[in-house]
Formats: sequence, C-alpha cells, structure tokens
Amino acid sequence: MVSSVSSKASSYLATERLYLWLLTRPEDPVLVGELDLVRSVQGVSLRYAASWLERGFPLSEDLPLIDEDFLPAEKGTAVGAVDDARPDRWGERVIRFIDKPPRLSLLEYLYFAGDDRFGALGVSTSGEQYLPRRLGPLPTLDEADQIHELIRKVQENEPVPPEQKRLISPGVTMGGARPKALLNVGGDQWVIKFSDGEPTDTPLVEHATMTLAQKAEIRVAATMAVALTHGHAVAIKRFDRNRGARVHSLSACVALRAAAERFGYPELAQLLRRRGVTDADAYVGHMRELFRRMVFNILIDNTDDHEKNHALLVTDAQQYELSPAYDILPSGQALGFQQMRVGEQEADSTLANALTMCQMFALRKDDAVREVRAVTRVVEGWKEHFKACGVTPGDIDLYAEQIDRPFLREQRNEIKAGRRRQAPG
Repeated sequence: MVSSVSSKASSYLATERLYLWLLTRPEDPVLVGELDLVRSVQGVSLRYAASWLERGFPLSEDLPLIDEDFLPAEKGTAVGAVDDARPDRWGERVIRFIDKPPRLSLLEYLYFAGDDRFGALGVSTSGEQYLPRRLGPLPTLDEADQIHELIRKVQENEPVPPEQKRLISPGVTMGGARPKALLNVGGDQWVIKFSDGEPTDTPLVEHATMTLAQKAEIRVAATMAVALTHGHAVAIKRFDRNRGARVHSLSACVALRAAAERFGYPELAQLLRRRGVTDADAYVGHMRELFRRMVFNILIDNTDDHEKNHALLVTDAQQYELSPAYDILPSGQALGFQQMRVGEQEADSTLANALTMCQMFALRKDDAVREVRAVTRVVEGWKEHFKACGVTPGDIDLYAEQIDRPFLREQRNEIKAGRRRQAPG
C-alpha cells in the first residue's frame, strides 16, 4: 500500500538497509527486494524478495531471478538497474545542501532522490509498505523564476526557506550537473533545466537543437522554451511517465554493462536487435533511428553523447524500446570524438567512421548513405532554425565556430557531393 504520510528528512536515521519497490502502477507498489550498503566498495547490493522471485522479472540482464545477493561490479555504484534510480550530480548537490542527511553514502542518495526519480523504481524505509521520501506538490510554470532564484541560493550556499524546498526535486534525471527541477504542466510531469553560468543561452539552444533533430526524423522528447526574468530555461516532457503510470527504464549505461557490451552505438543497436520489441518493423526502425541520432550528434558537434544520455523503455513483456532522444545540444568543444563508439575507428567524429558499421543498424551501405544525406540536409539549415527559435546572433556565431568549422563543414560538403571521407588510419 502507499502511505499517506510523507517521510521527513529530519526523521531519517542512517541504516544499512532500505527496500526497493516497483511503481509501474503507483497506486499498487510491488516489493522488489532489499538494498544493502556494501561498505567494502561504497556501493549498494540487491537481494530479491521471495514474492518477487515468484512473480517478478529481472530488472536488468545482470540481475536474473535467483535467490542471492547481487553485488555492485564497480566501486561507488548500485547494482544493475538500481544504479539508474540514484540522483544525478545536481541531485546529489541538492540533497547535500537542502536535506543534509546524517550520512552521505550511496544508500542515502538513493533514498533522498525521492518518489519522482527516473523510471519506475522506488526506494522505501519499509519493506511492508512503500514509504519514500516525498517532497510535496510539484511547482508549475508560473513558479519558474522562483525555482531559478532558489537554484541560485543553492549554488551560492545561501539559506533556503523551508516552504520553498519542494520547488526542486533531486532525483529526476540521470547523469548531469545542470540545475533542474520538476514541473506539473497540465497534469503531466516536465523536467525544467536552467543555465549553469555558460556564456550562451544554453537552455534555448537545447530547445532549438532538439526541434532541429525532430526535423531529421528523430523522435525527441517534447520541449518548450521558458522565458525567465533573465534568460531562458528549457522544459522537457518526461517520457518515463504515461498517463499516471510509470515506465521501467534503463540507461544505455546500465543496459550495455548488464549485457557485458562496450559503450557504443553499434552495441546499443545490437541490443535492440536482441532484446527489442518482437515487431520487426519496430525494432529495425529504432535501430535505424539510432543511426540517425549518431550522425546528427556528429554533425551538430554534440560530443556529450555519453551512455547515460540514451535510454531504453522496458515494456510489460520485458522487451526494449529506444526512448525519445534527450540532452541533445552542441557541446561547443570541437573535440572530434564522441563519448560512445561510432564505428571501426572507435569514437572518431566522422561520417566515414559512422558508415563502417552501418550493417549493425540494419542498414545496407547505400541506405546508410541516404540516411546521412538526409540528416546532413537538415543540419545545413541549423542557423536559420536556431534564429527562428529566438537564439541570438551572438550565440549563433559562437556555435558556428564549432558546427561550421572545416572538420565538420567539409564532411557535409563531401556527403552532399557524393564523396565520403576515408576514416582515419
């Protein structure tokens, strides 16, 4: 059952054990098992409850339905899918500053991430009833400026009024340090992200990039630019929520690690082939879309495309679907390499490298070239699109130094002219 009593930070006592629940139907939580602090590796283990072993499913491929303690494979992590239930770096900062737990182990971070964390897992102090950390009603768009000011207070270590603490939720996304919070927009949950002192209007640029990706036939999470007194925020609709239900989800980091695969686009495509929905048109379509995302990231100079910036949604039949794209924007670093493997030349940011393993995405070479050309045509119009989204000429000029630098501009010209640059080496 769901408790009507909100767990308060002040009443939390440091413990060696918490309890994991599944909340695909929030009104009917299901106990998954016990979470224990593993001091030797500063991580968290899982042991399935007997009831879950009878009626549940493996949360990730490295957590089969057997009666044993699953230990974390790496220091400072939680085991398997549980690691996706932890807060990101911004969430950890919020927990340290606002909640001030009596201890700061990974077990505390998992608990204080709260009831609105990514995916459908929940962490409770009880194995008899679901008793999570609750923060109260979510703020609305009208409170965006108040949230922005509260974030400034957190960043500058200024006191936060107790009645305003509910305005920022620590556990809503994975793998990022950007300030963010949750909003209630018309009954749906949206993540709102703010600038973190960058020289450009990064939130507006993220909105522009995401909508540009949509033009390249990439499914993206819905976004909206939110005007603030100073600058913008960007709001992103949650794809792990569906009309009140919660969707069990895995980051590519957890899913690939569980499958003992490298962190790479081809490996993620093959995971979709093996574990994707049984409808061939659906999983092949997702594999090919993943190829377009990889090409788009290369051409738009998004080199922050790490394995936590890709996710899989788990169906009721425990099959994987590629989630809508998120966290796509130019990195502005001109690195020349991605965070995930692209092809035979590892992470090199070249279209030639992307084409070397196109068959792993269910694409013949000619089909892959057509996909690249289609994405290239969209990226060619990035300046006009950014301008239409309200990005300032100054910001466009700054990003052009990377997106239109010879390394990427020449690749676009070559693919348009029917030539392909040879992969280095």
